[in-house]
Parts: sequence; structure tokens; C-alpha cells
Amino acid sequence: MILAAETFGPLETAGPALVWLVVVTFVFVECAIILGLFLPGDSMLLTAGVVLAAHHSGAAQVWALSVGAMVAAIAGNQVGYVIGHRRGHHLIARRNGRYLNVANLRKVNALLDRYGFWAVLIARWIPWVRTLSPLVAGAARMNHTRYTIASTIGAILWAPVLLLVGFYFGEYLERVSWLLPTVLAVMAAVLVVGTVLGVRQYRIEMARPAVDVEIADVDPD
Repeated sequence: MILAAETFGPLETAGPALVWLVVVTFVFVECAIILGLFLPGDSMLLTAGVVLAAHHSGAAQVWALSVGAMVAAIAGNQVGYVIGHRRGHHLIARRNGRYLNVANLRKVNALLDRYGFWAVLIARWIPWVRTLSPLVAGAARMNHTRYTIASTIGAILWAPVLLLVGFYFGEYLERVSWLLPTVLAVMAAVLVVGTVLGVRQYRIEMARPAVDVEIADVDPD
């Protein structure tokens, strides 16, 4: 812990607030808008948990942030649903897009039509589906109550779990004085690089020609 504090001195005071800002922003964006397709959400949650393990108030912070991240995920999914609903059975894909393409939108549409409630719940654990699912569910006129229940349960089983896994993994690393700061530095670097590359890929993808995709209604049952 002493070495971690010396290595990340500025984070000892700014850390928790910065972690809250990053986690809540990333989670909301990833669950609400297309930019989230390109953000490393899972690795961000794990890294945030490890960062909090290096702080004296980490235990209280990680449990509180778990609730905050859960709320951000639920709110993001509601925003995504509304955006999709307002598109009126039509969403915009990108020709030859890596993630935002016709095939992926139709795959999500088919998953929702076939599995409904369970597709929304499980989508939390599949990065690109996590972002597209709310948009497609809204455009496909999925029953809003069923969607909300599924997305809420999914939020409880996603963000808090990854944060806590990262936190307790960080506590385990503290047993070796040099290991926690080393692993944390690597994870933070990977997160920053992944975010920069993700934003770059987003700009490239959005510059591709737009393709209108018709979204079919899903079975209300």
C-alpha cells in the first residue's frame, strides 16, 4: 500500500472522484449511444475496481460506485431505447462498418425477436450487443416494461460484478508490495490506449456511407 501511494500520490486525493467520473460516463455512454460501441467498458470497470483497491476508502467507494454504475447503466439503456423508438423502425448502419453494420443490427433484431427478455439481460455481457440492444429494442417496439425489467436485472449483474471483481483482485495484489502499482499502471495504460483507438475507430466508422436498416417488430410475448 505504501508503494502504491508513493507511485500514485496524486490519485490518493483525486482518485475516487476521477474514478467516479470515468466510470459513470463510460457506462452511460456505452449503454446509450453509438460511441459506446468503441469504448472498452468491461476493462474500464475492472481497472476502476483495482484503482479503488489502492485507496484507504476503497471498500466504501467501490460499493457506492457499484450502485452509481448500475444507475448509469439503467439510465443509459432507457435513453438508448427512446432514441431507437423515435427512429420509427429504421436505424442507420454504416457500409462496411466494423460494428455498426447491417448484419449486426439484423442479428440483434433476430435475437430480440427470438429470446426477448433473456436477450436483453444477456446482452450486458456482450460488448457490441450491449450498445445496439437498446436502440434495436426501441425501434422494434419491444414491450417497454419487459425491456426495463430485463435491462435493470442485467445492470445489477454487470457493472457491480466487474467493479467488485477488480477491487478484490486489487486487494489480493496488495500482498506483494510492487505488484499492485505495476498491474495498475499496465491496466490504466491499456484503458487509455483502448479509449483513444476506440474514439478514432468511431470517427472512421461514422465517416463511412450511411445505410438505412428497417427494424422488424419483436414478438410482444
